[in-house]
Amino acid sequence: MKICVVGSGYVGLVTGACLADFGMTVTGVDKDAAKIAALERGEIPIYEPGLEEIVAKNVRAGRLRFSTDLAPAIREARAVFIAVGTPPLPDGRADLSFVRQVAEAIGDNLNDYKVVITKSTVPVGTGQMVEKVIRERSGGGQEFAVVSNPEFLREGSAIEDFMRPDRVVIGARTQRAIDVMVDIYAPLQAAGVPFVTANVESSEMIKYASNGFLATKISFINEVAELCEAVGADVEVVARGMGLDERIGPRFLQPGPGFGGSCFPKDTRAVAQIAEEHGLRFEIIDAVLSANTRVQRRMVPKIAAALGGLEGRTLAMLGLAFKGETDDMRESPTIPIIEGLVAGGATVRAFDPAATEQARPLLPASVAYFDDAYEAARGADAVIIATEWNQFRALELDRLRRLLARPLLIDLRNLYAPDRVAAAGLRYVSVGRPEAAPAGVTA
Repeated sequence: MKICVVGSGYVGLVTGACLADFGMTVTGVDKDAAKIAALERGEIPIYEPGLEEIVAKNVRAGRLRFSTDLAPAIREARAVFIAVGTPPLPDGRADLSFVRQVAEAIGDNLNDYKVVITKSTVPVGTGQMVEKVIRERSGGGQEFAVVSNPEFLREGSAIEDFMRPDRVVIGARTQRAIDVMVDIYAPLQAAGVPFVTANVESSEMIKYASNGFLATKISFINEVAELCEAVGADVEVVARGMGLDERIGPRFLQPGPGFGGSCFPKDTRAVAQIAEEHGLRFEIIDAVLSANTRVQRRMVPKIAAALGGLEGRTLAMLGLAFKGETDDMRESPTIPIIEGLVAGGATVRAFDPAATEQARPLLPASVAYFDDAYEAARGADAVIIATEWNQFRALELDRLRRLLARPLLIDLRNLYAPDRVAAAGLRYVSVGRPEAAPAGVTA
């Protein structure tokens, strides 16, 4: 089956590459000529483990190509995936202007039956808008179907999530459209992946409801962590005790400096706005957004308290991206944290394995960047782990202690066992757990 994927950003590129790996013939289209030229040279514009390999494999096989020419790609395709950006507007609503532009182009080039699939995260009712635009632009002479097929990709594990998803959600109004989607995802059906079929509006809502609930779990455990610090409890033990309850589950109960990225902040604001447009107030989501902002802000005084003040301190910040195994800086909690540290008089020396260039324009000009965690730590008053990169789980703690001016490790991701850090001669401050200090050192 010939497929056109419009938008070669994070979702579109992963979707196109994986569908090609399923055996589809895929054209990835983007209006950014520089991006398409880079992809044609084999250069991947985003950091995502495994993506470069799967793109190269399917380009070599002739199943995946890239183009800036949308019209022929639409005309040749049986299915057209819309995977363009839906950035937030100032009021929190999703900006659907790119989605509308693609719908107009589809309508202008509708030459036979096509299934038009919204892969972008879009508010409830977008499918109706896309259908209306296509019908108006095409003159109503050709049959087509609009399907909602939301993505549930986690940055850093997107290929695995696409190839082995928890479920495939298909929102459609006709059996013919559902049959086309089942053909596209036949390898997943053969592997026993559950398929959820619904109307378009329910499918659109599943995405927002899922992300809103996961964001709620994150904010909940972050507030539990703060309470644990106040009463002397250990949030890691508390989270494990909660997560073993099958009604709760262990995932997304890892405390930290708050959520960020392209999905949770944007989608929670959008669902709150959708509720408001329908005369409702999504009070839990409002509280989640407020709690996440407060969690991010409390990291600065937490760090300051561990240091006895920020003025004149030099701090090594390990991790800048909003999470490990990605270069995405969108709404990363490290941004307000570093801004607060610099405003308090601290000097920040930063290292991230992939996100340095993306971080530079977003962070204070005074931040210094290094290519190595240990060079960033040299002479610093503390090391701060801000992102859960796997390589930060295996730091040489003895080496860190020798490089630091003060033996202090502040771990905002709880990557280490406190006793292990203390045994290496470092004072250890984490989130939601009692401090740990080497023998003879008062925390």
